[in-house]
Amino acid sequence: MEQRGRGIVTCGSWIRRSDNVNLVVLGKSRTSNSSSSVLDIFSFDPITTSLAPSPLASYVLEETEGDVVAIAVHPSGDDFICSTTKGGCKLFELHGQETNLKLLAKELPPLQDVGTQKCLVFSVDGSRFASGGVDGHLRILEWPSQRIIADERRAHKSFRDMDISLDSAFLASTSTDGSARIWNVEDGAPLTTVTRNSDEKIELCRFSKDGTKPFLFCAVQRGDKATTAVYDISTWKKIGYKRLLKKPACIMSVSLDGKYLALGSKDGDICVAEVKKMEVSHWSRRLHLGTCITSLEFCPSQRVVLTTSDEWGAVVSKLNVPADWKEWQIYLLLVGLFLASAVAFYIFFENSDSFWNFPLGRNQPARPKFGSVLQDPQSSDDVFGPLDM
Repeated sequence: MEQRGRGIVTCGSWIRRSDNVNLVVLGKSRTSNSSSSVLDIFSFDPITTSLAPSPLASYVLEETEGDVVAIAVHPSGDDFICSTTKGGCKLFELHGQETNLKLLAKELPPLQDVGTQKCLVFSVDGSRFASGGVDGHLRILEWPSQRIIADERRAHKSFRDMDISLDSAFLASTSTDGSARIWNVEDGAPLTTVTRNSDEKIELCRFSKDGTKPFLFCAVQRGDKATTAVYDISTWKKIGYKRLLKKPACIMSVSLDGKYLALGSKDGDICVAEVKKMEVSHWSRRLHLGTCITSLEFCPSQRVVLTTSDEWGAVVSKLNVPADWKEWQIYLLLVGLFLASAVAFYIFFENSDSFWNFPLGRNQPARPKFGSVLQDPQSSDDVFGPLDM
């Protein structure tokens, strides 16, 4: 599904609202027919796997703010931050439901007029926000208070990518010079530099998010050879690598449940790998033919990815991966197992030689039913017999 509309799509992100309703926000730059950049919010139809033809809400940026560069959505789905080429960052709040959605712009003092911010990210719990500038300046804020935790002017030569760990303890960042660093989110202190060979460039980074495997995934380029390296976050040492995309990657993403890792190439391909096996389970070749993918993000509640590029706009793709178990399917399975156990117990009871269901001899009278024994305690056939006190 292509979404062109007014302006050229520069970036996009999912917005998870209440009741598992998913929206998409797209940033669009100015064109010869448009003097301003625009933020558009679209509804998503999970049945047709497509975005609505017209936006639910729009916001036109001032010409002095420039074009949209990146978008980071808060986990609550109630607000998001947008960075621009000229005006630093701006905060947007969402009000109402799909039928009457309102987009309210607010100033963000710590990130106002700070220059172009290439990387934006919220922590999974929504308590921290980090930005990395084209000028190499790192900022970490407490959220929603906006208190500045870290303000490192020379964190990198220029930011390339960043991510925050599942427990909100670490921030990983990469630079355009191929280096990668790890930071303490609590106080912004640098912890270590990720090791690499002299001929290697670490370009992209994402933390695992399944809660059981504390890894850091990095897209590493060594000459014309592209690999996905895996680092143990307890030691920050490389424990292995795989050739997944097999070509230079420009974007990386991990699903919210941590089961899948996606990579996008500079010529428009994407691959999705199952993290448990580190094997590719989905390919979309020539999805953005000949164009660098600018955004790649998993849908919060569907096996669907959103991708964007300057040439092809926004594309929503359904993944060809095994279907997940739904909650009602799990309950149905449990009920089925319970009923099967009850039937098995009944069959065993009817055919067992237990005290309650002893076998009859050749000349014995027919045994009374279990119910009748309990109903007549004075019967001479009482299986308990007289008690000699």
